[in-house]
Amino acid sequence: MKSLTRDMTTGNAVKHILLFSLPALIGNIFQQVYNLADSIIVGKIVGANALAAVGASGSITFFFFALCNGIGSGGGIVASQYYGAHDEKNVKNCIVNTGLIMLLVPLIFGTVGFISAPYLLRLLGTPELILADATMYIRYMCIGLLFVSLYNYISSMLRAFGDSVSPLIFLIVSTIINILLDLLFVYKFRMGIRGAAIATLVAQFISVIGSGIYAVTMNYYFKLKKEDFSLSSEMINKILKLGIPMSLQFALIAISTMALQRVVNAYGTAVVAAFTATSRIEQIVHQPYQTLCASLATFCGQNYGANQKDRVLDGHRKGMIMMAIVSVVMFVLMQIAGEALTSLFVSDPEVIRLGAMGLKITSFFYITLGTIYVVRGTLTGVGDAFFALFNGIIEVLGRFIVPITLTGLLGMGVKGIWLSTGLVWAVSGITAWMRYYSRLHEKKDSSRVIDKISRIRHKKLLSH
Repeated sequence: MKSLTRDMTTGNAVKHILLFSLPALIGNIFQQVYNLADSIIVGKIVGANALAAVGASGSITFFFFALCNGIGSGGGIVASQYYGAHDEKNVKNCIVNTGLIMLLVPLIFGTVGFISAPYLLRLLGTPELILADATMYIRYMCIGLLFVSLYNYISSMLRAFGDSVSPLIFLIVSTIINILLDLLFVYKFRMGIRGAAIATLVAQFISVIGSGIYAVTMNYYFKLKKEDFSLSSEMINKILKLGIPMSLQFALIAISTMALQRVVNAYGTAVVAAFTATSRIEQIVHQPYQTLCASLATFCGQNYGANQKDRVLDGHRKGMIMMAIVSVVMFVLMQIAGEALTSLFVSDPEVIRLGAMGLKITSFFYITLGTIYVVRGTLTGVGDAFFALFNGIIEVLGRFIVPITLTGLLGMGVKGIWLSTGLVWAVSGITAWMRYYSRLHEKKDSSRVIDKISRIRHKKLLSH
């Protein structure tokens, strides 16, 4: 029953990270295929305005997803620390208490999102031409918020035990179903954006049902007994102490994305469509970094729980090397194939030109984007709740100030939209590295100095 779990407190760090990362990477890419399938099919079959409507809804739906999924991720980190400490009782108690939270939170935020969708879109200055479709799409996504949150909760728990294979299987199945239903509803039945939204909703439902059945029947730690179903205020506090800052971080990033979307909307539907296309492409770029983040969070969480801080630092160093290699490859790809990638979404030459330009600009900053994820995974694993919130605040400030400065005050126009994205990554990446150094590296250095002083004093005492 424990065969798919992975104890990362012993053995080669790189091997653990890579073996965990590969299925997680494939899973993350398949998860993004949800968005890509919607965007490509809607953009090619329905048109650029429909693609713009889906894109205009993205930052708002991400905001509500973020509020829920951060808490589930926080519960996963707590579980990984107990797993590393071989504390089976608290692992199971963490599963139960996190599950209760993840049943209630998405119902609350899903209702709020459903009601407030048109008001939020108007607040962002969404063009009237796409307002109705964008509102409808957000409301369907809010209905599916419970399914997404529960799936991510189950996946976070399985990954906490080193199992990145099982979540992958259910993502692949649900993604294939999503694409087939997209083609059926949008292409065959000509249901437009509504068809794409319903297809995604059905696929999300299937993924949570499948992963839930698997977890309770096949995973050792989900085989809960009656005595495991106990509410624990102490456990809930631990989950929320880590989960709420993560939720706020993701929510702040979503708010910052909304701020940038407002700037984008002011340039009309062609720029909105191009920005949507580049955003979808860069969601794929994010996946290797997100995978490293998840791998390091599990690796560092287990080793921190086992009180092996040297392995935490070693994992971070190896993660930075892997991230740098990925960044170089992605940079070359975007510089060479920017137009070809953008043309997957639309046929409009102007949209393709703008999208290719945007990808070439932001690719210069991929290494700082990767730094954010590597540091986030490391610090999340050791339970640094402050960093998540701090990093989110930095990004919000950057998204509000930099785009307005570049596009307006400095008169850079459309180019300033994508350049502002890269500059915000750069600032966030630098501050993330500074937080890592102050939180872990200096403590490690100071402990070495103290140990050295202690040994010298010990030798002097012996000599006397």
